[in-house]
Amino acid sequence: MTINQQKLDTLVGSLLGELSAGYGGVMVSLGDKLGLYRAMAGGGPLSSHEIARRSRCSERYVREWLNSQVAGGYVAYHPASATYELTPEQAAVLADDTSPVFLPHAWQVVASMWADEAKTLNAFKSGEGVSWGEHSDRLFCGVAAFYRNYYSASLVQEWLPTLSGVTDKLEKGAKVADIGCGHGHSTVLMAKAYPESSFWGFDVHEGSIEIARRVAQEAGVEERVSFEVANADEYVGRDYDLICFFDCLHDMGRPVDAMHHARTAMARDGAIMLIEPYAGNRVEDNISPIGRLYYAASTTLCCAHAISEKGTHVLGAQAGPSRLEAVLKSAGFETIRQATRTPFNLIIEARL
Repeated sequence: MTINQQKLDTLVGSLLGELSAGYGGVMVSLGDKLGLYRAMAGGGPLSSHEIARRSRCSERYVREWLNSQVAGGYVAYHPASATYELTPEQAAVLADDTSPVFLPHAWQVVASMWADEAKTLNAFKSGEGVSWGEHSDRLFCGVAAFYRNYYSASLVQEWLPTLSGVTDKLEKGAKVADIGCGHGHSTVLMAKAYPESSFWGFDVHEGSIEIARRVAQEAGVEERVSFEVANADEYVGRDYDLICFFDCLHDMGRPVDAMHHARTAMARDGAIMLIEPYAGNRVEDNISPIGRLYYAASTTLCCAHAISEKGTHVLGAQAGPSRLEAVLKSAGFETIRQATRTPFNLIIEARL
């Protein structure tokens, strides 16, 4: 077999870039946890000694870390003064934990994928699943922190207003169920925005529900927000005006059952808000960095959980609009529309 040297060099170069990025993710996580980015934010050009002083870290370690950041393009370097600077753009991504583009926590998901590699290897060989609760704790924290900021920037301001008549109901006082609520950030965001409404969050992971209750208490909305451990096709309550599924339906082994239960639990004039990872209907539609990220996470997390439930579907994180619509139609929903979309998500409204 003849090897094309140019193609070989390109492939090796790509994989070396991946290896460098893998190392770089560790550096980003260290910079976040040690407060190095925050020590630099808004400070202008700083010496490694000053950054070490501000962060209370060892200068020699800090200097080597800084050089890794410069090489990766995450920190600016000024050779004449041998100083380092975090630009406003870099600070938004790396130092401001309230920013919608703050990304360091996302590497906790990657860490959990490595930590659980043995489970994934066994799953590939056996065909068995790996449930959400079987993963490293870093997964839950990483996913929750990442989506918290993303939802904070979009959910109330952009997504809910695209649903027909929903915000009017929320302002007057509505009943809302958040299915697969995780740490409860999406539930609490809505509760804070709509003080006349009441909210219920349900999730199969008991540890996440415990954290969600603390999140609600810290936000001061615990009197209007309730969190319970429950499957997506077994939670209690009726006549919900809005039932939300945030980035979770594709993880479920019985998505049609989950949607059928939602249909019976919602009010006659109620609505479903389905948030799912952005995807096209075909593999060739999803050839992009985002598609690659979602397919990789789906391999180890989403498909693995759906398989663990021994159900009817393994949708995966790149299910796409057609398969999602088929699930909704199978559950009895007649009116289905894509309310809006982002580079990361599809926002779908479904009604009876």
